[in-house]
Order: sequence, then C-alpha cells, then structure tokens
Amino acid sequence: MNHPQPRLEQVKLQRVSASGVLSVRQRDGRTRLERLYQEGAAKIRLPARGDGPLEAILINTAGGLTGDDRLAWAVEAGEDTAVTLTTQACEKIYRATTGHAEVTCKISGGPGARIAWLPQETIVFERSAFRRRLDVDLAEDAEALLVEATIFGRRAMGENVRTAIFRDRWRVRCGQRMIHAEDFAIGPDVEATMGRKAGLGGAGACATVLLVGPSAATHLDTVRHIVDGAGGASAWQVGSTGKLLARLVATDGYALRERLVPLVAMLNGQAGLPKTWSL
Repeated sequence: MNHPQPRLEQVKLQRVSASGVLSVRQRDGRTRLERLYQEGAAKIRLPARGDGPLEAILINTAGGLTGDDRLAWAVEAGEDTAVTLTTQACEKIYRATTGHAEVTCKISGGPGARIAWLPQETIVFERSAFRRRLDVDLAEDAEALLVEATIFGRRAMGENVRTAIFRDRWRVRCGQRMIHAEDFAIGPDVEATMGRKAGLGGAGACATVLLVGPSAATHLDTVRHIVDGAGGASAWQVGSTGKLLARLVATDGYALRERLVPLVAMLNGQAGLPKTWSL
C-alpha cells in the first residue's frame, strides 16, 4: 500500500538548541577553569597554553544557524582573571524558511578581570533572519575588549545579500552603571540600506570594536591610525572607567580583516590574536 507523503510544511525539522557555560577563577597566580558546561551543539575547548590569559574556543558543531535555531553562551570571569574567548570558525547564518536564528552571550567580569570577546566573523546569507544579543556586566576596575564582525555575503564567491533580517543588541555595564547600549538593525531590504551613506555606504562588511577600561582612551590615536579612513573611532570617560569605540567598514571580509586583525592584536596587548584567527 502506498502511503501519502507529508507535505513539506507539515514536517517538523530538527533545530539547534544549545548552550555553553564557562567559569574561571584565579588560583596560584594563574587563571584556571572552575566550571564548564556544554549542551547540544555548543562545545568549548581549552587549548594548552603557556603564560598569559586562558583561551577558550567556542564551537557550534551544527555548522551554522537557520530559522528557530538557538545558541547561548555564558562566561563568568572571577577576580583578577584573564580570559580570551573566540570561535573555531566564522558563524554562518543560512536562509530561514520560518522564524529566526538567535545567539545570546552573557559575560560577567569580577574586580580586576580582563576579558576579550573575539569571535570570528558572522557571515549572513540571502534570506536569512538573525538576532544577536551581547550582555556584559563588569566590576568598576575590570577591562573588556569586545568585537563583533559581520559579512553580508562573500563577494569572492559571488554571494549577494539583497533580502535578510539582521539585529544586533549590545548592553554593557560597569559598576552596575550602563556605559554602552546600541541596537543595530538592517533588513529586510538589506541592499537598499547598505547602499545609503547613513548605512554602510555600499560596503559589504562591518565590525564594531569596544574597549572598556580605565586606560581605554590612551589607544585612540593608534586606533585611528589603523582604521585610517575605513571607519572611525572615539573615546570617552564614563564614571570611573573609560571606553573606546571603533567602527570599521569594508567592501568584503578580506578587506575588513586587513584593518581588524592589527587593531585587535594591538588592543589585546600581550595576548595578541587568538590562534584560530590565523587558521
């Protein structure tokens, strides 16, 4: 007997629902793992290292995200710890037939902590739908380097993103005081928005770099020299701390990295770039 095949819209597809938690504390003068939890497609690896901050590599084993996928990270850096967080590869946001993909990250830094949030680029594909949220809560004397880079289609592979939905929300607090808040929204008409001067001016890739710490403003001249017409940078004193904000735009991912790599390497001090950035 032939059984009728279910229509595509009746088939419930498997979706990613994953989370990873990392907690570090200082012991014997070094930053050491206290707690690690991983569920679903979220994996965390801690490569062997010498001196310097602990480095954690965040991995999405699903290989990308699409509509209704959910991925959550949570990081707690204890007093006087130093940790660098990066990803194994670029995160790919594929076409969504329903809903939207979502990535959230919550980071907390105790007194004297030094945190670097350095994921590799997010690649947005045609007709994708994506929301990203970054929440950071720092002690008054903690420091953080926060980077997010986005590529709207890989031009070297002939990819163009005309229609998609992209939302990016940042909230950064220091000493329980809000010091940085932004909401970046583009789409569904991505092509039109990116072409405007008030948008990306025709660029296909962009990055936001935020440095929080008492000495953040001292790097402003160097940052402006590295950016050099590919964006802009400003610095402010906010309460007992400071912040430096840089925006970069470029025609494609390759051109973006030409500025982003030396900028991150400089701002991250002796820790430099995560190893995965050069693979």
